[in-house]
Amino acid sequence: MVVTFIGHATFLIQTSGGNLLTDPMYSQRSSPLRFAGPRRVAAPGVEFDDLPQIELVLLSHNHYDHCDLPTLRALEGRFHPRLITPLGNGRLVRSAGVHRVEELDWWQQAAPASLHVTLVPAQHFSARGPFDRNRALWGGFIIESGSLRIFFAGDSGYGDHFAEIRERFGPIDLALLPIGAYEPRWFMKDVHMNPEEAVQAHVDLGANRSIGMHFGTFQLTTEGIADPVKGLDKALQAEEVPSSWFQVLEFGESLRIGPSAS
Repeated sequence: MVVTFIGHATFLIQTSGGNLLTDPMYSQRSSPLRFAGPRRVAAPGVEFDDLPQIELVLLSHNHYDHCDLPTLRALEGRFHPRLITPLGNGRLVRSAGVHRVEELDWWQQAAPASLHVTLVPAQHFSARGPFDRNRALWGGFIIESGSLRIFFAGDSGYGDHFAEIRERFGPIDLALLPIGAYEPRWFMKDVHMNPEEAVQAHVDLGANRSIGMHFGTFQLTTEGIADPVKGLDKALQAEEVPSSWFQVLEFGESLRIGPSAS
């Protein structure tokens, strides 16, 4: 299994059972408007035209930095992928022309396929505008390919759901965990982890390895654009977790997971 960081919460995951994208985001702005809102400060690590065949898209929730309708529309036009998302997001996704949509509740497994996908809880919320808060569900995903198990957290504050995920699924081979968009803390604590909490989530999950995400692509909150990576380094040192166990990838960098991983 090869995992490539494209940017923000978008990963290309290549497996023997097919290729998938998480929360695909290729637009220049994380916004309902093309002329306003947070603007991309780092180009995607893999150009859209260079993507391999995509069989599956995992969409964690409906926020603009995770659910980008122009990107979904382009993926549908080129690949016609299957898309899995939490309950209540199907209508929005279909408005982008995506036809093969499956909605799941927490702990529910998707229809049988070469990759086994289960929706798991996250501590977050949903909204596309001022009047639809929490009318759709949000979550993370467990992806199982053969004996390998990946956890994609989506967007989440820290909570006991990480320990519960380990109890249900066992230790995780690779966790994809958010480390950015956490300041001011009084406002963001319930919905976004800071680096210290992400390290604790890594421990709770029993993850063999983790990769940080949700940083360095859009300036969404008040911490500096480079602060999440610096904060992760400090948190790993404080908890005496080797940096090779929880790392960040450069945009476009890949990590191979499996018996021969190094």
